[in-house]
Amino acid sequence: MSAPQIPSTPLTSRLNKRMAALGLCSRREADEWITKGWVRVNGYVAELGLQVSESDKIEVDRGALHQQGQQVTVILHKPVGYVSGQAEDGHTPAIKLITQENHWQGDLSTLRFSPTQLRSLAPAGRLDIDSVGLLVMTQDGRIARQLIGEDHSMEKEYLVRVEFQGITDNVSAHFPNDKLGLLRHGLSLDGQALLPATVEWQNPEQLRFILTEGKKRQIRRMCEQVGLHVIGLKRIRIGNIVLGRLPQGEWRYLSPSERF
Repeated sequence: MSAPQIPSTPLTSRLNKRMAALGLCSRREADEWITKGWVRVNGYVAELGLQVSESDKIEVDRGALHQQGQQVTVILHKPVGYVSGQAEDGHTPAIKLITQENHWQGDLSTLRFSPTQLRSLAPAGRLDIDSVGLLVMTQDGRIARQLIGEDHSMEKEYLVRVEFQGITDNVSAHFPNDKLGLLRHGLSLDGQALLPATVEWQNPEQLRFILTEGKKRQIRRMCEQVGLHVIGLKRIRIGNIVLGRLPQGEWRYLSPSERF
């Protein structure tokens, strides 16, 4: 005779974590909505810290959705000399470039710039002070989670000009293929093996990297391990969003039809 089955207890998680996992908002945004009484669980107004299961019905007030719809995301072509986040060591943060004067004239968006758009506008990922290219800044926690969340695997593409043993012309002819293979897979940083990457010659002096992770100064440190020195580094794509013709130092809005 078989033993009686013991009913299993449904797995639960904090409401803000569940809302983020469903793609409704970020955890921080969820806490704000809950505090304002904009979130109901199974028909009842939720409280901070509430534990919910996958079967619980979560509803969000229109006020929260309206607020979320006003959030902006901008694409910036960051120049050398600007830090991605907060000011440090006297260097200027990239957000200082988000002004009416620097708004790209080729932007097709119907949005108009307002200083209020700078509130809570934060970089979704870093780009080193000595690197240039595509930097995403957003007020939208859903986009931030998509780009830098714990489980993200967003492709990021870079063009990297290099030198090898003092050689700056036709570097590809002098760089060993086995070391190129190591760049693709086989290196470690900070005691952890790196995920496979796409690395190929864009031209004789420039490599193209496609990564799905973003350790601090990853490409420069990878290159150092195989004897390459990075002369210039430019990010040209994140997911489906490309830098395109956006001039250096200028920015544009992410349009509603664009998806990373």
